[in-house]
Amino acid sequence: MFGSLQFAGQEHVDSWYAASAGPLTPRPRLRESLSADVCVLGAGYTGLSAALELAERGYRVVVLEGARVGWGASGRNGGQVLSDLACGMNPVRDALGQEAAREIWNMTREAVALVGERCTKYAIDAELVWGYFHAALKARQLREQAAWQEEAARRYGYDRFQLIGKERLPEMVNTARYVGGLFEPDAGHLHPLKYALGLARAAEAAGVRIFEHSAVGEIVPGTTVRVKVGRHEVRAESLVLAGNTYLGRMVPELDSKIMPVGTYIIATEPLGAARARALIPKNLAVCDANFVLDYFRCTRDTRLLFGGRVSYTGMTPLGLRDAMRRSMLKVFPSLADVKVEYDWGGFVDITMNRAPHFGRLRPNIFFAQGFSGHGVALTGLAGKLMAEAIHGEPERFDLFARLSHRRFPGGTLLRTPALLLATSYYRLRDCL
Repeated sequence: MFGSLQFAGQEHVDSWYAASAGPLTPRPRLRESLSADVCVLGAGYTGLSAALELAERGYRVVVLEGARVGWGASGRNGGQVLSDLACGMNPVRDALGQEAAREIWNMTREAVALVGERCTKYAIDAELVWGYFHAALKARQLREQAAWQEEAARRYGYDRFQLIGKERLPEMVNTARYVGGLFEPDAGHLHPLKYALGLARAAEAAGVRIFEHSAVGEIVPGTTVRVKVGRHEVRAESLVLAGNTYLGRMVPELDSKIMPVGTYIIATEPLGAARARALIPKNLAVCDANFVLDYFRCTRDTRLLFGGRVSYTGMTPLGLRDAMRRSMLKVFPSLADVKVEYDWGGFVDITMNRAPHFGRLRPNIFFAQGFSGHGVALTGLAGKLMAEAIHGEPERFDLFARLSHRRFPGGTLLRTPALLLATSYYRLRDCL
């Protein structure tokens, strides 16, 4: 038996995403007891993807969301659509072998392609743009990127990376801060909340029932799983846990394997098309190669979105907007006259090894979490793989589930200082 799931009451009022996503159509609360083939907890990318895939296979699906569709990381993130895993492929190859690592790499490429396919198939105007630049701040990082370019081609059959030196840097991003980088044409960026809302509409069109403001109070495992929301419950043959950091103490077996990390974004006033293109001529998403990294991109209405500040305490840092503006001006000093109009944040869930954490708590209770900053694309694949497993095709899901995960040391109370100590090493390395 599991504990309760708690949600705060805030909405997306402070984010540019909410301001630009259009009307946020409300869904009803759960006000009756229901039966379903599958119950999904969480109306973010993972849960909506699983629900959509299952409904299209003929399953009756109910989604329970404690707040609103896309309320968590799915509606607040940087919008960067990435292949690979946050941990890189070496830990996967060390743990599972080269053949399995290549299969997982190919699935991360499938995850990126799936975003584009869904935007087309379901007419989701998520402002999707292809093109990504991994920026190097120093020669060491550029050498590491060159090594990865060679390894990606040799080990994984991916030869689309282009190594960009200082002379071609202005084609990618017009700044003196970087020495070059790796251009990836097959990754990109989108409006994350529009994408989440589009997935919800597609799932509902396929027959999925989504209930908002329906926080779960208790889960009772069994051949038929009972998911209780106040005086009502959903009885289902299978359960998908897609709440990530927001599951919290309700599922302690999962909570101990992830750490919620606050991450933050600012959005400038509109720059105008000419000025925006002067900064990022190909309209790419850009991310630097530091462990504690900066990432940025331009929006359809020509704002610069700049993210990267993190918090391990659960508290929003003081002076956040000014601090992030200073980071932005290190990359683009020419924006000193530009106003910052929005700032917001949310939590990502990271694992100890930065690899995604998939598995089962019971034969009919599935979960996927720990995307560690690579979730925009990989969450969609996670939902698809859980749907495959429920449908009797578990092989691809089980491959990810073979990746082992350790608990954060110190338990809930001490995992934050332990992570801060570990992170200080990487911050120091960023400076070298």
